[in-house]
Amino acid sequence: MSEGTAAAEFAARLRELKERSGLSYGVLAKRLHMSTSTLHRYCNGDAVPAEYAPVERLARLCKAGPGELVELHRRWVLADAARGRKGTPAEAAEPAATAPAAETETGAAATETGAAETQPAAPHDGPPQDEVPEVSDSGAPRPAPRSRRRTRTAVLAGIAVAAVLGGVTLGLSLSGGGETDGDGRKGPVGAANAGDGAGEDVTASPSPSASPSTSPSAGKKEKGAPSATASPSAAPPEAAKGGAGQADAVPLTVRTAPYTWEDPCSQRYLIDRAPGEVPPPPLEQDVPAWTSAVGAVSSGGQYVQLTVQGTGAETVVVEGLTVRVAGKRSPLAWNDFAMGYPGVGCGGNVPTRSFTVALDAARPVVTPESGHRDFPFKVSESDPEIYYIKADASAYDVSWSLELKWSSGSRSGTLTLDDKGRPFRTSGNNGRPAYEFPLGGEKWVPEGTTKLE
Repeated sequence: MSEGTAAAEFAARLRELKERSGLSYGVLAKRLHMSTSTLHRYCNGDAVPAEYAPVERLARLCKAGPGELVELHRRWVLADAARGRKGTPAEAAEPAATAPAAETETGAAATETGAAETQPAAPHDGPPQDEVPEVSDSGAPRPAPRSRRRTRTAVLAGIAVAAVLGGVTLGLSLSGGGETDGDGRKGPVGAANAGDGAGEDVTASPSPSASPSTSPSAGKKEKGAPSATASPSAAPPEAAKGGAGQADAVPLTVRTAPYTWEDPCSQRYLIDRAPGEVPPPPLEQDVPAWTSAVGAVSSGGQYVQLTVQGTGAETVVVEGLTVRVAGKRSPLAWNDFAMGYPGVGCGGNVPTRSFTVALDAARPVVTPESGHRDFPFKVSESDPEIYYIKADASAYDVSWSLELKWSSGSRSGTLTLDDKGRPFRTSGNNGRPAYEFPLGGEKWVPEGTTKLE
């Protein structure tokens, strides 16, 4: 799906919700804490929101149902993915364009290094001199310097081989036998080293797939001395990449949102600070920065959103989710802060593809909500899936992660899903001091003490 088509379909959904609500752009923008012009751009398809949070708030303000929320999120994922692909061909082409230049610079450096050796070789001087006038007359500098550099590189290679053969012959004549050849020393004798290196490679790794690998030391030799090209370990980087790496690429991506709110009324955090040191509740899109700043841990439960999308047209089967517990401890003895404002109602919808996890269990498992389908599901680039995982904890402070098992044709694998390399963390809050923030208030107060009008 093209960028324009995906963005247009997403914008059409937004306009439909806005018109159905009967609210003006100004009223909606004020409630969403954004400018009217920004909301216009979203609804007209001129821009796609970088985050899904404002889109979900808009949909909820417009009384969108569970199915509409899921479809809207799907449309946003497609529009966001199409926007991300914009400019990719140019970016991908840039390294390919610069690679020959890098090779040319390396060849030029080798040419300059061996210039003094190249000049006395009369049989090889003719072609470069013949090409110099041709470059200045045609005004196309690229082809000619490449030919000259290749010629000089060939000259250097010939000189290197001659020097190697002469050095080996001289070493044999001085030693009177082959004992000196087996001492394992790594010197400038390119042919001898190449033979020894090949023997070591076969002994260390008989697998043919390991032969094209390029070591850092081999790369340095190739740049500094042309004779190193005789070593099998100095294979081109292209050979090291091969087709096997591409075949092993994971055919799907997963966007993990560990700080999603099912609704503000149910979301709480434990914080090891006094109420006067904790800032007011954040907007949902600011939760990651807010929790990081105060060291907050999800209290009583955590709502994780997973957006799974294929990377191509092929179908990928998401076979299931497994819970991995990294550690269980006593609940944190910290203060408990509620994110919802007292007296402000919260809508309670259970979106499709919803699952629960009881972290207090000896072996927590991912269980579908009542009436919802269980795994497996199918995804592709044009047909993503969104899963909502509600994890509960009351008796423990639990560090945990998820493992997503997938398969596509003859390939299969497992992806670890966590909080940017760290396990999710959810702690029970039974008996902890609880606080709330009154709407329009200036500080946190003990929960249940706010006077409602």
